[in-house]
Amino acid sequence: MTFSIAARCERTGMLGIAVSSSSPAVAARCAYARAQVGAVGSQNITDPTLGPRLLDLMALGATAPEAVRIVAGSAVHIAFRQLLAVDAAGRTGVFSGAKTLGMYAAAEGEGAAAAGNMLKSSAVPERMLSAFVGSTGALGSRLLVAMRAGLAAGGEEGPVHSSGLLIVRDVSWPVANLRVDWSDADPIADLERLWALYEPQLEAYVTRAIDPRTAPSFGVPGNE
Repeated sequence: MTFSIAARCERTGMLGIAVSSSSPAVAARCAYARAQVGAVGSQNITDPTLGPRLLDLMALGATAPEAVRIVAGSAVHIAFRQLLAVDAAGRTGVFSGAKTLGMYAAAEGEGAAAAGNMLKSSAVPERMLSAFVGSTGALGSRLLVAMRAGLAAGGEEGPVHSSGLLIVRDVSWPVANLRVDWSDADPIADLERLWALYEPQLEAYVTRAIDPRTAPSFGVPGNE
């Protein structure tokens, strides 16, 4: 019931994941990232503990493919799970259990991995990967280009209703954590609008956290 892409920006070292689903609040359960460690997805019949497990393993030195292999070889009910991961060096890993729902597929390339289940076409992850690799600009923008390509390639078998974008970099907190928990129209378009609003302010929010003395004003009444 989900398709997603996890990726590393070769230019900046940022890591991120974008995801969409027919289920509500997909990013709250399926998207995980840790600064200077990796970005991962835990989806299908979701076990939210698997994302942090993957990141813990990578923080201890496992590569993304090693972490995926370890979790896939040890987690209970793993046949029902789908995993994807990218580490801080751009290495990737994917896993789809034998009981992953509907049509499912995954694709890996340098610095990015995409996966989905209950898909309308098995080509969706490959199209997402191709769109990401062929794009330029900010990581968030490139991840959304990939999501749009996945939707254009068929997306899920049914309509999607939620989406999310999570990005980390050289600070300990996510620099972007945007979510559309439910939309009756187009949650990916809603997420694109959120990113267009948020991206120009991203650096200012980082500055406010590090040194508020040098931060720009909020530009709202009372704080001009």
